[in-house]
Formats: sequence, C-alpha cells, structure tokens
Amino acid sequence: MVTIKDIAKATGVSHTTVSRALNDSNLIKQETKEKIRAIAEELNYVPNFSAKGLVTQKKYLIGLFFSNLQQGTSSSFLAEAISGVRQALDKNFSLSVDSIDTLTISEINLQRYDGVIIMSQSDEDQPLIEYLKNKKFPFIVVNRHLKDPKIPNVVANDSSGVSQAIDYAIGLGHQRIAYIGGSENFHSTNERKKGVLTSLKKANLPIHESYFLTGDYSLKSGWKNMNHLLALSKRPTLVFCGNDDTAIGALRAINAANLQVPRSLSLIGFDDSPVVSYLTPPLTTVHKPLKEMCKQGTILLQKLINHEPIETLHIQLATTLMIRESVGNVRKNLYVAKNKK
Repeated sequence: MVTIKDIAKATGVSHTTVSRALNDSNLIKQETKEKIRAIAEELNYVPNFSAKGLVTQKKYLIGLFFSNLQQGTSSSFLAEAISGVRQALDKNFSLSVDSIDTLTISEINLQRYDGVIIMSQSDEDQPLIEYLKNKKFPFIVVNRHLKDPKIPNVVANDSSGVSQAIDYAIGLGHQRIAYIGGSENFHSTNERKKGVLTSLKKANLPIHESYFLTGDYSLKSGWKNMNHLLALSKRPTLVFCGNDDTAIGALRAINAANLQVPRSLSLIGFDDSPVVSYLTPPLTTVHKPLKEMCKQGTILLQKLINHEPIETLHIQLATTLMIRESVGNVRKNLYVAKNKK
C-alpha cells in the first residue's frame, strides 16, 4: 500500500508537506499541491481516513435520520433524500441511515458523526432536535418547518403547493373535493390538508367531513380509503392524495371498481415520484424538490462542520404543479352533456 512517505520520497519533500498538500493547506503553494497530487494519483494513493481523522479531528461520517423508515417513508422518498445528500456530500465522507423511532437518544453515539441530518416528518422528532441543539452539535433539519430561528432548517412550501393544485381543479369545475392524508402525527399531513382547506374556503365551496380521510402514505391506505369514498352515496369528483403512493393505491381501487380516471373521478398526488408520469393516465401531482432540499441542507451542514460563514439558516424552496392527464374538466363535460340534450 502506498503511503505519504512514499509520495514524499518520489517528490523530494517532507511527509509533512505531502500531508498538508493533500489536505489543501494554505501553507503549501498551489503549484506544489498540484505536483504532489499528480504523483499521488500516479502511485494510486488511497487516503487512510483513520489516520487522517486523527489529524483533522473528523470521523468522515454523516448521520441521516428519518422519523420512521417503516411507515410514511416511501421508497422514492428515501431514494430521493439519499441521492440529494450524496450529490453535495464531500466524497471523503460516508453516510449512515437510521430511523429515529427505533432509537432512544441515549443510543445515538454522537462521537461517531461529524454532523447529523434529520429528515423530520413528525413533531415526535423534537426531543432529538432539542438534544442536538443543547449539545451544540452540527445538525440540520430538512422537510419539517421549525419555529426556532436558531436551528438550521431546509423546507418546501407544501401547503402552498397543494393550494395551487386544488385551485387548478376548482378552475376545471370540481366542487366536491376529497383528501386522503398521511398519519396524523406527521407534519406534512397537516400542511397538505391545510392547503386543501384554504382553497375550498377561498372558493366558498362546502367542506364535507366524510371526504377527509386519514391514511399512512402507503399504497394500501390509498386503496382502502378510495374504496370508502367510492361507497358514498354522493362521491367526490376529485381526490387529492397526500403522496403519490396513496394516489397509486387509489387509482388501483378506481380501476378495480370498473371506473376510469379522469372520466369517473379525478386524482392529484404529491411528491412527483418518477413512476407517476408512466401511469395510465399519467398522474397530475405536486413536485416537491426533495433532492434539492437535501442537497442544500448538506451544503449547509458541511459549512457548520467546517465553521464557515453562513448567510442564512433557513431555506424554503417552492413546489411545482405537474399537470398531466388525471384531472378531468368538469365544466367541459357538463357543457357537452348539456348540448347533447
């Protein structure tokens, strides 16, 4: 195995100079750094991070903690989050993924990590957040809005994104609008429900309690709750689903009942998972910039770890309505039906 001493011998400098050059020290001239790095690459030098960690006082490990990996975290949500983190994470660092609900605070060994990303979906994560804050440990919270201005926070405006989607549906003539949400202890459930209610109130449309159902963001809950809505004597014309998995389950229930989207019932999802543009019909959904949120959060965390200047601790990104083919035009259908008479 090639060592720093081997590189030092090949370049004719001290091993201290090689070490500083490879760690991008300001004490070494740029020309010398480039020469040493070129020789290190020629010799296929692989850094010893255990030894490097002793010098830099780093562990080269970031912890990524989700509220719950069993419920409410879809495979696409997990993949997007990890992808966003890795896009921005220093290539020298590794990533550890864990679930908050399976751990007690005493089981989390902070000495393992240089910093922590909390992908927070629930208020039940707050004890861990407060613990990290009190320990003055480098961490950020992504996904859930926090009121504390001193905690680094990267979020998207879920409520506004949902309102945009519902306003679009109302513009097409939909008045009986239902909502299938996630777990009630999830912050996103309340934010997305708020978006639906805001639009209905703004348009002076009735709010039917029987149309507002609780799920767990799973395919099964979409199936189960849609079957409940289909059994009502007066069905909604449009169902907003709290995430795309719920919408896929709901679509399956509609098809099983020999009905069609959007002819019989319209659907809107949330997240914009890669698969939904390939459904039949392609799903209208709200794109949440989860990957970019995680990317921005990781950049912010690395600045905290490296004690670099930070412009803002709070970042909010916009959502985007992805209009496809799962929402029908009720006004147009009524006009056609009226003229056929």
